[in-house]
Amino acid sequence: MEVAVLASGRGSNFQSIIDASIRGELPNANIKLLIVNKKDAYAIERAKKHNIPCYVVESRNKKRTEFDLEMLEILNINKIDIIVLAGFMRILSPRFVNKYKNKIINIHPSLLPLFPGAHAHRETIRAGVSESGCSVHFVDDGVDTGPVIIQKTVAIDKNETEKTLADKILPLEHQIFPKALDLLTSQKIKVKKGKVTIETD
Repeated sequence: MEVAVLASGRGSNFQSIIDASIRGELPNANIKLLIVNKKDAYAIERAKKHNIPCYVVESRNKKRTEFDLEMLEILNINKIDIIVLAGFMRILSPRFVNKYKNKIINIHPSLLPLFPGAHAHRETIRAGVSESGCSVHFVDDGVDTGPVIIQKTVAIDKNETEKTLADKILPLEHQIFPKALDLLTSQKIKVKKGKVTIETD
């Protein structure tokens, strides 16, 4: 399947997918292109290093519909099957999401449905819970509300800070994001009534 990655920043999760592909762990996924919405995103350098075509679609001072149409045109021309949001800090329009229903995945640094949105680590620590983690989920019309595919859990220490929690969770993101992409491109995921089931061999 043809895969497009969307990123806004450093692209460490993008790199984890590239690395998994190089290791042969994504046999049914072709990482065809990267789209960034910021021209200074470090993810661009990662794409260049691995000869992955990169498109810059600036989102600043642009209406969401206009921005989405530009991206959709790139995705259509390249016959993209699956979209991966790897630190993409832009909410996609319902039109965009519905066009790729159950074909867009995102990684989020909490155990969804707990602590959706942009400040997951801060809210997790404030809530005083004993564990956190990360979730790969399908993208729907809401913010981090789509069906969850995989989660990985980590214990929260007594003196945990946002930074130490983020540092603890990021390696787990790098483990489960490529795994979820492999399941999706291998057609082992079924979504029924908002719940994910995974076929086992």
